[in-house]
Amino acid sequence: MALLLDFKTSDYYPCPAQRQSRDFPGIQMTLLFEELDYQKTPLGEISLRRRADPRLEGVIIYEVRLGEEFLMSSLFTDAEIQLARLGLAALEGEGLDIVVGGLGLGYTAVAALQEPAVRSLMVVEVMQPVIDWHRRALVPLGKELSSDPRCTFVHADFFELATAAGGFYRADPARLVHAVLLDIDHSPSHWLNPGNSAFYSEQGLQSLAGKLYPGGIFGLWSNDPPDVDFTTLLDSVFQSSRTQVISFANPYTGGASSNTVYLARTPGREDKLTK
Repeated sequence: MALLLDFKTSDYYPCPAQRQSRDFPGIQMTLLFEELDYQKTPLGEISLRRRADPRLEGVIIYEVRLGEEFLMSSLFTDAEIQLARLGLAALEGEGLDIVVGGLGLGYTAVAALQEPAVRSLMVVEVMQPVIDWHRRALVPLGKELSSDPRCTFVHADFFELATAAGGFYRADPARLVHAVLLDIDHSPSHWLNPGNSAFYSEQGLQSLAGKLYPGGIFGLWSNDPPDVDFTTLLDSVFQSSRTQVISFANPYTGGASSNTVYLARTPGREDKLTK
């Protein structure tokens, strides 16, 4: 069925959007969850859902799941946005070329494009359905991203591009970028795909650093608290690094939750990122 009830919670709230059930033609159903898309990918079955949460006065939330694993929500986007803002704030000049690893719901990419100095934005996404959601405007920021001429979607494995010889641009392997902003894995030690782990090593990060201009920025989102071992690794590869905890209100707990943003700069500027 395209519309689903979540029996794991005790909440029931009518979703404003009604859809006809594929299993019961002619019957209109108004339920808690609406499954906007469901596709099989090499990493598993991915689904996009829209729901209205009764605990939040019916606010509409978009969620992405890979198999039974929750990936992202439009309710908690503060750190994804700050990943772009903090990363670009560490740069100077105009005509910036930026790479975002992982499209998700588009919040990091849109935040990057809000900076007028950005000349081009390449978004690398391994799952074609996620790119299609934006092109079809199934997600709130899809139309904005797809219509911006500076933005290009690339269906590829970010980690393969980041660690391969040459740059991110197949037509111009020698071309460098000013910043790479990464939001794919849950953290440097909790990976969406075990094959991603090799990137979070001295060799993997050195390969990425070689694709950045002198003074360029690598930014990473993490769901975990700051990892001392990882910051030590960043400092061994880059000129300097900085870790910032991003706190945000969590309406489900009534308190605050937090994510971590790591920033690292390649040699080439005298000023270092402050801790």
